[in-house]
Amino acid sequence: MVKQTAGRDALGAFAPKFAELNDDVLFGEVWSREDQLSLKLRSMITITVLVSKGMIDSSFQYHLATARQNGVTKNEMAEMLTHIAFYAGWPNAWAAFRMAVEVYQDDTGADGGLFGLGEPNDAYAKYFAGQSYLNPLTDSNETVFIANVTFEPGCRNNWHIHKAEKGGGQLLLCTNGRGWYQEWGKEAQELHPGDVVTIPAGVKHWHGAAKDSWFSHLAVEVPGEQTASEWLEPVDAKAYNAL
Repeated sequence: MVKQTAGRDALGAFAPKFAELNDDVLFGEVWSREDQLSLKLRSMITITVLVSKGMIDSSFQYHLATARQNGVTKNEMAEMLTHIAFYAGWPNAWAAFRMAVEVYQDDTGADGGLFGLGEPNDAYAKYFAGQSYLNPLTDSNETVFIANVTFEPGCRNNWHIHKAEKGGGQLLLCTNGRGWYQEWGKEAQELHPGDVVTIPAGVKHWHGAAKDSWFSHLAVEVPGEQTASEWLEPVDAKAYNAL
């Protein structure tokens, strides 16, 4: 559930009903209906409407920051505003761009970090919430397979298990941004550059980015016999958002 207190903070004494509608209905109910529209899509719609109306003020800056937190990347925001400019007017877009540059100025990780972004991970997209990117670094026919995997803010993979009759499993070498790793039945572990995660074969787990940060790690496939990955259910959105 999206929690907002701006209405009560600014107008609680002067207009308590308006504050209630703003905090509890608009944000507490409408914005929280993720089963209908994702937070990311709601942010993109809100940005479009505000730019179209020329409302480039402090509230717009808040919605830009929220859009970034909800997974709208710097590249996506730039493309959005460029597209909107042809419909909402060039001056409105210029004003929006000036503020967007400030909000996204410290955005890091969109390039995949040290080992590069690679291409959209389309082959496995159905097993991910959000956009991920894959940059293979080795050839599995020649040696141990290593790939740089990058997650946009809010992106994570489904619960899954690396299976093997002997050996197997996976190593995660965290290189950029901030993310999460969790094994079934255990608390989630926050990940930072330099962290190493050892995932034995047969352990149900998931990993991905934090809500407000890009995240990259090297995925190293541990050699084994009869290895395979079993993809399972998505990570519960409420549990993830509570991290």
